[in-house]
Amino acid sequence: MKTTKRVVSMILAGGMFVGMLAGCGSSSSTTTQGSGSGESSDHLKINVVVNTLSSEYWGYVEAGARAYGEEHENVEVTVQGPPSETSYDEQQNMIETSVTSGGYDGLVISALQTDTAENLISGAEIPIISVNTKLNAPESLSFVGTGNENAAKEGGKAAVDAAKKAGWDQVTAINIAGVQGDPTSAERSQGFQEGIEEAGGEFLSEETQYADFVADKAVTSMEAIMQNYPEGIAIICCNNDDMAMAAAKAAKGNDAYRNTIFIGFDGIQSACESILNDEETMSVAQDPYGMGYKAVEACVAAINGEQLDAFIDTGCSVISKENAQERYDTLKGYLDK
Repeated sequence: MKTTKRVVSMILAGGMFVGMLAGCGSSSSTTTQGSGSGESSDHLKINVVVNTLSSEYWGYVEAGARAYGEEHENVEVTVQGPPSETSYDEQQNMIETSVTSGGYDGLVISALQTDTAENLISGAEIPIISVNTKLNAPESLSFVGTGNENAAKEGGKAAVDAAKKAGWDQVTAINIAGVQGDPTSAERSQGFQEGIEEAGGEFLSEETQYADFVADKAVTSMEAIMQNYPEGIAIICCNNDDMAMAAAKAAKGNDAYRNTIFIGFDGIQSACESILNDEETMSVAQDPYGMGYKAVEACVAAINGEQLDAFIDTGCSVISKENAQERYDTLKGYLDK
């Protein structure tokens, strides 16, 4: 471990845009001890391995991670990601190389396959932080992200309320999920189900469609739903915004789905535009920029021997037409930096 020579308190600019709703954070979350992470005078190299660098969401995570490095002269941040969220072998190679190369002082990982990643980091001698997707391994010193289940639950309840206001007497919901077996996708699906059922809706779990977080596959899923339910469905809940936007476009022009609530997850800039254009209806927003920033911040703190909380919750909010413009402006500012 390198010795901490001075401690610099950092507060992320503007507190990020979290707009926390009651219940969005995990009840197990505590104050982040690493939020005022110390800096060593030594030059630190931290690698960040994310799900992919070919999506808007992960672009915000990358921007947040790089912003920490830009603000701290002694911290060099690199970011890697495979071509897609199903490029498992490519990401595994990145993780393995990062652990074994000896070229990094710390590592931040969002794993596509958690079991494999946990095996790859077993015995690692550098501090590791998991971001967005939790790694259940002693080598992962902290998880930085959203309480996916609680966040999706708030979104599910909001979707039922919106469906009732849109005139649906029978509120049924079908989930277009991500990758089958992926823990993050499973948590979001579970949260949507809990929120929808708690608010008085019916979640048709047996009708769940898996679209691998990809827009094209979500179109195919939506076409199947419309064929199976020609009378319409009150809520289509999707485990990311790319799928929600694609599903909404696929249903456009179908009168039976004219008042369907399309809710996504992530709250990305393009989703805000879609919401403002009356396509996607709402989104559960994470703070991906804050995730990237705080994950690197926590990694630096760990390198300097500081104690970290097991979970650093970056918060959530539900985005609708009422606050979509504010969210859009905030996100645009991140990428314009």
